[in-house]
Amino acid sequence: MITLKEAVIVEGRYDKIKLSELIDSPIIETNGFRIFNDREKINLIRNIAKTRGILILTDSDSAGLVIRNFLKGAVNSTQIKHGYIPEILGKEKRKDVPSKEGLLGVEGVSREILLKAIQNSGATIFGESSEKHINEISKADLFSLGLTGCDGSLKRRETLLKKLNFPTYLSTNAMLTALNCLLTLNELKNILSAMDFVDKQ
Repeated sequence: MITLKEAVIVEGRYDKIKLSELIDSPIIETNGFRIFNDREKINLIRNIAKTRGILILTDSDSAGLVIRNFLKGAVNSTQIKHGYIPEILGKEKRKDVPSKEGLLGVEGVSREILLKAIQNSGATIFGESSEKHINEISKADLFSLGLTGCDGSLKRRETLLKKLNFPTYLSTNAMLTALNCLLTLNELKNILSAMDFVDKQ
């Protein structure tokens, strides 16, 4: 696996699943065209771009180009890297029929093609990594901080998401990805402490 400085922006969950096999970096989904009307998600992506930069890796079809161009207009161009996959005819294994344009998307191309697209994007590659970052916020941390697995944890998560101006609908996993893009574990603890979620040290 390789680790990138930038967070990677993809269209959907199958793209994210495929990419998760190759990179140890945050991956954010646009949920296709839903991003156009999702102000909370756009603001999150902008904040991530300011903090660490983003790498846009959308499909090579016209829909992917529309989403890429939308993000180009929503985020400062100096904070964006672009990864492009070639136009390859084919059908994803999970689909019964090819896409409208008959092209393979991010989920359908080979690992080698994806890695080459990332390498050619100019993204900052830290190298191979099989271990999570030491300061990364984990699911165990969320549990110990009362954000999962206990009475009131859902309400705590919703309040935290509002406080951070994150989309309030984020699942626990998506929230964890967003937190790791923007905060260290100590910063998260300080925010929660200020919100009286945990005892102040």
